[in-house]
Amino acid sequence: MSQLLKAEQVGFTRGGELVFRPVDVRLRPGQALVVSGPNGSGKTTLLRVLAGILEPATGSLERSTSLAFLGHLAAVKGDLNCRENLSFSVGFSGDKGMEINRAMARVGLAGLGLRPARALSAGQKRRLGLAGLLVARRPIWLLDEPYASLDDAGGELVDSLLNEHLGAGGAAALSTHQRQPRLQTEPERLVIQPAFREGD
Repeated sequence: MSQLLKAEQVGFTRGGELVFRPVDVRLRPGQALVVSGPNGSGKTTLLRVLAGILEPATGSLERSTSLAFLGHLAAVKGDLNCRENLSFSVGFSGDKGMEINRAMARVGLAGLGLRPARALSAGQKRRLGLAGLLVARRPIWLLDEPYASLDDAGGELVDSLLNEHLGAGGAAALSTHQRQPRLQTEPERLVIQPAFREGD
């Protein structure tokens, strides 16, 4: 089966020292990867490296298709309303997915299209970020703490969206230290280990 993303012995340095022990990552169509580890181990850093936001210090990284990165903090423009934020996502991606009103209804934001993003609660901002995954179609989802700021119903929504994405041949890597995803196909798991320090 073709690989959408392949990383071999990828590592990242900060202050000249490795943040985590280099890892191998493979993402194939229909596959999910759950990245776990203690706070500060480098989960977010790894996802940012896989997304191309950070340059790997070691190893190699190949992607055969486009990706979406949803960070721990809501990446919404507060001065734009919800519809405008999603229109920006579509324009940035260039690969249109679900219609905006339908996507907003799908994530529980129906009727809030004209509300400024700055007026949303933390959970609503997270839902707006999820809607961005739907309106701009990209085969790889990299999700940093996607359950953050969401209640139980929001967590079930994330699981449902992931199952639909994987079922359509997409792939996803996500970090979480809260809820574990409930997926139709058992995800692969990767535990991030802090890099060796002097004296280890």
